[in-house]
Amino acid sequence: MNRLSKVVIVGLSVLIFSYAGLGYVLGKTGEEKAYRSLTVYSEVLQRIQQDYVDEPDLHLVTSGALHGLLETLDAESAYLTPREYTEYKQKLASAKKGETGLTLSKHFGYSPNMVVVSVLPNSPAAKAGLRSGDFLEAIAGFTTWDMAIGQALNLLAGDPGTSVKVAVVRRGRAEPHDTDLVRAQIGPQKILTQKIDPDIVVLRLPTMEAGRADELRNKLQELDRQGIRKVVLDVRDCGQGEMGEGIAVARLFVTSGNIATLRGQTVSQQLFAADPGKVVWKGPVSVLISSSTSGAAELLAAAIGGNHRGDVVGERTYGLASEQKVIPLEDGAALILTAANYYTAAGKSILEEGVPPTVAVRPSSDDQADSVDDNGAAAAPPETAEPRPLSPEDPVLRKAIELLKGPARKAA
Repeated sequence: MNRLSKVVIVGLSVLIFSYAGLGYVLGKTGEEKAYRSLTVYSEVLQRIQQDYVDEPDLHLVTSGALHGLLETLDAESAYLTPREYTEYKQKLASAKKGETGLTLSKHFGYSPNMVVVSVLPNSPAAKAGLRSGDFLEAIAGFTTWDMAIGQALNLLAGDPGTSVKVAVVRRGRAEPHDTDLVRAQIGPQKILTQKIDPDIVVLRLPTMEAGRADELRNKLQELDRQGIRKVVLDVRDCGQGEMGEGIAVARLFVTSGNIATLRGQTVSQQLFAADPGKVVWKGPVSVLISSSTSGAAELLAAAIGGNHRGDVVGERTYGLASEQKVIPLEDGAALILTAANYYTAAGKSILEEGVPPTVAVRPSSDDQADSVDDNGAAAAPPETAEPRPLSPEDPVLRKAIELLKGPARKAA
């Protein structure tokens, strides 16, 4: 069977099976609708087997259909074949975890390829010159066209010191270029402190990893002793960490109101309220966000802006605040399903809408300009790949400082 024929079969199978699956999920008011949908799929599959020009690979058709079905739900849900699930478990259990520092998602509105949401400072991906907004056309020689996030993370993970080749497409360029990422064990990411004004300090949070709230609490108490009265939290490019940590960080600032709400079809609604006893900073605060802000950092931004505690400056966040669960199947495969979404204080789904700024500011053209070599590949930064100091000319930061120097906003 040639490649075009396989693509046609897989595509048709994906469409029909997705229709059947979604008919079941969305049409729970009547089981007959689901039954009819599955009957249609069965009939189509039978016709393909009987009448297609070549004998089809039904295993390939079914696998493609299942991958497609899960991907129609959201970017984080995925189907893992038995082999993929075995590799997934092995890499989770590995004591030596080599990582690349990438936060990935699927950007269906622009391209079905993997999009880089954010890159950790001083990580293998940062050293290779990758950045937010890049697309990965292939990972380890496998196209990402119909690859799930779970599959991509499996391929990117490996032993420290080993390398994985990725085909990168930079926005505005048509041709991909190959880049080798040398996996490494990535240690804890510390908060970066930069004094901008006599009484204003910027705290850059690269992740919301475990212990971030405690670290930030100590940092804020130290700044208070130093006479600092205003704080800017920079969570641009912050895409990794634990949701609970984002809530804990928000509670350091918000004295009343709703931090976030978690709910799903089979998940009891959880309301995460502010706790006055955990607040350590009652002075003015602003949060810097961008399209590279995702996950737990979105909970922080939503809580600050939604409770009128401070200004949230920049661009709408990516939208990845949700919880997944892994469901093993009898044949050794598994489903990764989004089981619940986080909602803002206003009841908006962060996964569907992201977190909008209270004050919209676009980054400068210099920040968005491509950095490429003569062959069109990303120009790698210095080997340290440390984040550059913030510039007073940064329009997002400049606006936040302007707002902080205005009338003081009370803690809420």
